[in-house]
Amino acid sequence: MNHNFKNLKIWNLSMEITSEIHQMCLSFPKNEMFGLTSQMNRASVSIPSNIAEGSNRGNRHFSQYLNMSLGSSFELHTQLLIARMHNYITTEKTTDLENKLIELQKMITGFIAKLN
Repeated sequence: MNHNFKNLKIWNLSMEITSEIHQMCLSFPKNEMFGLTSQMNRASVSIPSNIAEGSNRGNRHFSQYLNMSLGSSFELHTQLLIARMHNYITTEKTTDLENKLIELQKMITGFIAKLN
């Protein structure tokens, strides 16, 4: 069964998170351009990209792509906490993005369960 990824709530929320991460990383120190900034941008882009790529596959394969998205979300979550630890972002911004990531992780996990 194919899914239109643009209509999926998980894809839309992940796109919102990706946009916020990109904007946030613009304020990081320049010495992080090839470090944490790059890692966070790549992890955030990976989440909606895997959802979109998997949406055109059968349910079993789509679940695998969703698991990759889920893994990238946990990677991004860790990187967010590292950015906070280095005082690159405020506690409020961290909490806001952390809540969105947790919501997304729950949604992806629920969607995987529904596919299986």
